[in-house]
Amino acid sequence: MPATIDVASSLRTEFQPAVERAVAFEIDGLSVAYGSNVAVRDVSLDVYEHVITAVIGPSGCGKSTFIRCLNRMNDLVPGVKVGGTIRYRGEDLYGGDADPVEVRRRIGMVFQKPNPFPKSIHDNVAFAPKALGLPGSIGQRVERALRAAALWDEVKDRLDRSALALSGGQQQRLCIARALAVEPEVILLDEPASALDPISTAAIEDLMHELKRDYTLVIVTHNMQQAARVADMTAFFSLEVAGGDRHGVLVEYDETRTIFTHPADKRTEDYVTGRFG
Repeated sequence: MPATIDVASSLRTEFQPAVERAVAFEIDGLSVAYGSNVAVRDVSLDVYEHVITAVIGPSGCGKSTFIRCLNRMNDLVPGVKVGGTIRYRGEDLYGGDADPVEVRRRIGMVFQKPNPFPKSIHDNVAFAPKALGLPGSIGQRVERALRAAALWDEVKDRLDRSALALSGGQQQRLCIARALAVEPEVILLDEPASALDPISTAAIEDLMHELKRDYTLVIVTHNMQQAARVADMTAFFSLEVAGGDRHGVLVEYDETRTIFTHPADKRTEDYVTGRFG
């Protein structure tokens, strides 16, 4: 197959075979509908701990819907129906005992467009820990999160200034710091670099490689080169049309090298080689 993206150099040598990896999410038969419109149907896969998993596919195939199920963000959408099972470290995230607020604390999210609050840099990071009443020094928590997001050295002397004065790339790293401040275990990133310039994008990608030592990351991206650069595992979603019904389906899920160089499904090959999408 004539691969158009060289992924060999972007894979990490410490990436372990699947049999040696711990499972973070066990997803079985996930289907999501907004009213009568089915967005995603019958998705089953395991997401591994301390791994970057990319979700790729054409527009409208349910990528964002899928990752928003992982921390119950779709609960906030009127009329949504979620079927199937999602277990995180063995816990049913949609079971009767699951607390959605605690789910979202443990499984944080960063959105496509940087969305800092109209507050100071310090107060952006401190907001959620204060609201949740988390123990410990707020100042230490803010510094720890900013350091983890590779932003501390750039902002330590202006923490009381407005976050809106930061550059786009800095704002996105601030949003990552804001997510890290509540000590999550997973970070979901929905097109986190699509609104950024190439230099800021590279900074976010470098940061993701650093973060996976301590966190599990799942990233939605339209940028296949980005998926090749950052992801260990890649899930390819596509649109399926049946009887006038259009819904997203998981076509193939494998190590990134395999998805881009030896995919098992013709639809995957056509997408990664640019024949459609």
